[in-house]
Amino acid sequence: MQDPVVGQDTTDSSVGGVPTSGQDAPPGTAQGDAATDSADGAATRAPGGLEGLQGEAQAASAAADASAATGAATDVGPDAGAASAPGVDPELERVRAELAERTADLQRVSAEFTNYRRRTERERESTVAAAKAAVAGELLTVLDDVERAQRHGDLTGPFKVVADRLTETLQRAGLTPFGAEGDAFDPSVHEAVAHETSPDAAGPTVTTVMRRGYRFGDRVLRAAMVGVTDSDGSAPAAGPEPSQTADAGTS
Repeated sequence: MQDPVVGQDTTDSSVGGVPTSGQDAPPGTAQGDAATDSADGAATRAPGGLEGLQGEAQAASAAADASAATGAATDVGPDAGAASAPGVDPELERVRAELAERTADLQRVSAEFTNYRRRTERERESTVAAAKAAVAGELLTVLDDVERAQRHGDLTGPFKVVADRLTETLQRAGLTPFGAEGDAFDPSVHEAVAHETSPDAAGPTVTTVMRRGYRFGDRVLRAAMVGVTDSDGSAPAAGPEPSQTADAGTS
């Protein structure tokens, strides 16, 4: 019988012939059924669990990519299409050019119509004024008879009422008489049929009115028939001013 070696644990740590954790079974020793089943299950489940983890990782990555794409699409504004487009749409440019052309045509036609309307209005007013002036011109001889009757004192009674109404109506329409004694002679509106000279006249002056003139608006229907008195040149010439005479004596 040999003595036990010092420091060597002689206690049998195996239970029922099965080594505990951390110990290797001696060759030829059969392990228990529970240990065998656990080892086989772990070996069987290991590949399936790894594939499951890989699938879950791929699914998570795909979900993250989809979420990022959705966020990018949400953040992009309405100008994203224009910014991403390589160039301007030629159809849009054509429509814009046609719109500008039609707008210019419309503005030109509008200006032409405005000018036409103004020109038509001026022509209408001129035509109406010419028609009124023509009617008033035909009645000037009647007004001459009324004035002669008034000078002779024959404008009385109902005849005077009719004459006054006729004169007022023509004046409201725009007829204006001119030509009175004392007016400066104007050859554009006066017809001189008599000419006299006088030392008292400073210049050509209307001294006699044979027939009154009439204008309708700015149009002269008839010049006034007048007699003119002019200076005879006997008036003394105007001498120098007193201040000029005093200056000459001092020098």
